Amino acid sequence: MLVILMDEQIISPQTVCQTCLLADGSGQPRWHQGRLGCGQAQKKQASERVKLYQCQMGFQVANIE
Repeated sequence: MLVILMDEQIISPQTVCQTCLLADGSGQPRWHQGRLGCGQAQKKQASERVKLYQCQMGFQVANIE
């Protein structure tokens, strides 16, 4: 499950990504083969079950397994 992390809030990507030019046709982040296509993986990971990314718009995206 992909979520956007903001300060002390967790937001659905649908809320943020719908207006992003890099989102796919349905307003979702570009997720390809276990990687965020519209962002960079962060070197520091929260855990093995949570992968952190920085999207091009500056948001932190977490993939929670």
